Amino acid sequence: MGGLAALARADGHSVTGSDANVYPPMSTQLEALGIELTEGYGPEALDPAPDLVLVGNAMSRGNPAIEHMLNARIPFTSGPRWLGENYLTGRRVLAVAGTHGKTSTASMLAWILEHAGRNPGFLIGGIPNNFGVSARAGSDLFVVEADEYDTAFFDKRAKFVHYRPQVAILNNLEFDHADIYPDLKAIQTQFHHLVRTIPGNGIIVSNVADGNLREVLEWGCWSQVQGIGMAEDEAANWQVRLLDPGGRQLAISRNGEPIGTIEWTHTGRHNALNALAAISAAAAVGVAPDDAITALGQFKGVKRRMELLAEIDQIRVYDDFAHHPTAIRLTLEGLRRSVGNARILVALEPASNTMRGEHHVHELAPALTPADHVWLRTSEAMDWDPHEVLGKLEGQGRARRQVDNLLDDLDQAVRPGDHVVFMSNKGFGRAPQRFVDRLRARLA
Repeated sequence: MGGLAALARADGHSVTGSDANVYPPMSTQLEALGIELTEGYGPEALDPAPDLVLVGNAMSRGNPAIEHMLNARIPFTSGPRWLGENYLTGRRVLAVAGTHGKTSTASMLAWILEHAGRNPGFLIGGIPNNFGVSARAGSDLFVVEADEYDTAFFDKRAKFVHYRPQVAILNNLEFDHADIYPDLKAIQTQFHHLVRTIPGNGIIVSNVADGNLREVLEWGCWSQVQGIGMAEDEAANWQVRLLDPGGRQLAISRNGEPIGTIEWTHTGRHNALNALAAISAAAAVGVAPDDAITALGQFKGVKRRMELLAEIDQIRVYDDFAHHPTAIRLTLEGLRRSVGNARILVALEPASNTMRGEHHVHELAPALTPADHVWLRTSEAMDWDPHEVLGKLEGQGRARRQVDNLLDDLDQAVRPGDHVVFMSNKGFGRAPQRFVDRLRARLA
């Protein structure tokens, strides 16, 4: 929604916005654009009445602002529909979908196109460090992070059905969003709806190792498919091989022919596949793969995606937008391969609706095993006993309700050479920055 606000402002509209909990980095981006933010959902935020309200999918009936909007008959629509009808019509759309990696892959793809001089527009669910903003209008090419979450309280289709891409990346598909989808099949159905909107002369970039995606494509596919995979995935048109354990050097090939090598600061098989997907999608719109490889060597990552906040007294502190056990596992496995035997300390806030529910509780302990110590921030909203997870970590886990207590524990435990990872898809009480401030105060 913040990115949509930025696009609307760039198009000359006067824009204001409301949110229940305004926090960086999006709040600071919007303030820099001169967009007025209101904390909370009082009806006064819609007085005087705007010409149009874009309703986010977190809003529901009973919300004071929503009830006022309906009673006052103020025109409204959803963010995805507004985007599809106002920015994407007439453009060549490159959509990035998948349970994990959407933000990173979309950021990589936008940067490749920018580096190639294509001046892409984009709307991304994070802030790519190469751009410093999450959205811009750009040229006739538009990269959009294509979320499978539902559109609005009055439109329960996935957001991405509004985007009508010519090129679509399907990174992976797992069960998520348990608050709106009853099972994996329901999410696969939404992905199939996306596939149905892609034209026959369009291109789908799909992870060949993902059985759930293969099943979706078997239900019906009318577009050219470019398969991506690791070096051992023989069915893939595009392949990537890790040249070092951490994944900081990658060898890229196409149809069995070597293309080039990426040297960058990012880690993990998941980022290797994200890079491969971005290279393939860029090739679909005419960017030479070797140019894409050169661009990725200059890719600076995304805020809150394993973002290195600081290195203080040989202690490295990261902020990561964690929302699913698979993403947690892949991130920590990549870090472990990169740092060897150095200690990894993890502070995790299960903040998404699905993570607070019981749906992934059995997958969480295995996902955390690459860490040496884990602190779990608990809340009354959690439907599971945190000790059910921590008990499987062989005494290396601890539950804390208050952020202050969690930071006290970390402060006592951390030592030079450690890697400290804060994982949450919400604000975490500003814990990452507060911990950095504590480390700096030690040296003052």
